[in-house]
Amino acid sequence: VIGPNAQVAQIMGGGSAQVNAHYAITPLEGITNKVGDHTTVRYEQGCTNHKYQPLLDMSLLLAGREGSEQGLAIEYFNNRDVSGTAVLKETKTTSELMWFSEMPKGVDPKQFSFRATGRFTPRQTGDYTLGMVNAGPARFSLDGRVVIDTWNQPTAGADFLGAPETQETLSLQAGRSYLLTLEYAKSEEDLLAMVRLGCLPPQQADAIERASALAASSDVAIVCVGFGGEWQSEGFDRPNMNLPGEQDALVEQVAAANARTIVVLNTGSPISMPWLEKVAAVVQAWYPGQECGNAIADVLFGDTNPCGKLPQTVPARLEDTPTSLDFPGENGKISYGEGIFVGYRYYEKKKVAPLFPFGFGLSYTTFSYSPLRLSAQQISPGDTLQVSVDVTNTGQRAGKEIVQFYVHDEQASLQRPEKELKGFAKVQLEPGERKTVTLPFARNALAYYDDLTHEWVAEAGEFEVLVGASSQDIRATATFTLTATTRWLS
Repeated sequence: VIGPNAQVAQIMGGGSAQVNAHYAITPLEGITNKVGDHTTVRYEQGCTNHKYQPLLDMSLLLAGREGSEQGLAIEYFNNRDVSGTAVLKETKTTSELMWFSEMPKGVDPKQFSFRATGRFTPRQTGDYTLGMVNAGPARFSLDGRVVIDTWNQPTAGADFLGAPETQETLSLQAGRSYLLTLEYAKSEEDLLAMVRLGCLPPQQADAIERASALAASSDVAIVCVGFGGEWQSEGFDRPNMNLPGEQDALVEQVAAANARTIVVLNTGSPISMPWLEKVAAVVQAWYPGQECGNAIADVLFGDTNPCGKLPQTVPARLEDTPTSLDFPGENGKISYGEGIFVGYRYYEKKKVAPLFPFGFGLSYTTFSYSPLRLSAQQISPGDTLQVSVDVTNTGQRAGKEIVQFYVHDEQASLQRPEKELKGFAKVQLEPGERKTVTLPFARNALAYYDDLTHEWVAEAGEFEVLVGASSQDIRATATFTLTATTRWLS
């Protein structure tokens, strides 16, 4: 098991999406628990993928100058210069300190400062990269020496944290206790009180080579890569579609060492996959919540038959996306120039082949579709058309198929997409079992919005229904006619 996301449970996005989980199972834990004592599981990180330096390891930090419990000792002052008598003292078990509105009792929410102290004892001797992100004046010291100081020179940043990460690298000794001091001040003008201190321990220069060697000596290599919540959050945009750091190189070298390489992705949006043809499988795990590792292991070892379908198109490259011509805009303004051709509609209109189409997803079994059956060949605006298809499990495993229903307007007066998803249904089937899936189509499924008359319009004419396993894997089609045009207000 290899990769920066193997020993970390990437369970959610960042920012406002972030909540406190009861627990979190890492992929390494889930896989190890799954195989038990029958299989040897070995691990190499290979590389890192952080945007900011990882938060301080609380197991290495004792609160206060003397240090008796894990965490940081916080002293609050109702001024902006960390002076006088502290109005409150408490211990925090995180080095990401943030307040939006409510403050601890006795602390002035309009203007305050704090001093956080703790005894940091490294496990390894080597170079440590320390990083500070802050919204407001802050400084960080180690054994009384100021290491990072943005107290008088705040820097504008790209996201709501208010500033980019300021980094310094220090050589630290294993087993030695260092006094860590972090000071911060908030003024009335600051909407957010926040400071974040991270620390990256010494890294192995040959980390990818070690991972590649491990893969070469293993039956199967499972590479867990992607993003953490700090990359997929609010207030900023990803700079490109690449995996951060050396993750692509890691996958490439592991796959070269072992043809049975499986890539597990924790991402919330599309990425480029230059290594796709070199790996045996890709599991798009998204951010699966606190059962993360157990859920991934269930899919990898076949205890669960996956049935998910992509809710977005994965482009082959950034230049293929509908926003590529307009983003990032000019003079602070972005034009959404793709109009109605959003997502898969754009790729089909421009005849651009994606890496993976909208609605795509594999299963450990296979399914066949019958020809479509329509309840009528012609309908009036007040009628509901019933569209039916038989789906058969043609494989050896029980599984679920998500049947997708699309509509193509043959004769619209205004420009329309090639087809649009109008409904879907999930059907569970045992091996050899067949079931009928039926979806009703009323006028709403045939309509578009006329921005000149400000009305919804379902135009008389011929329509095509397309049913399939994805937006590009169409298994059956049929046509029908709407006999009259109807308009209505929303």
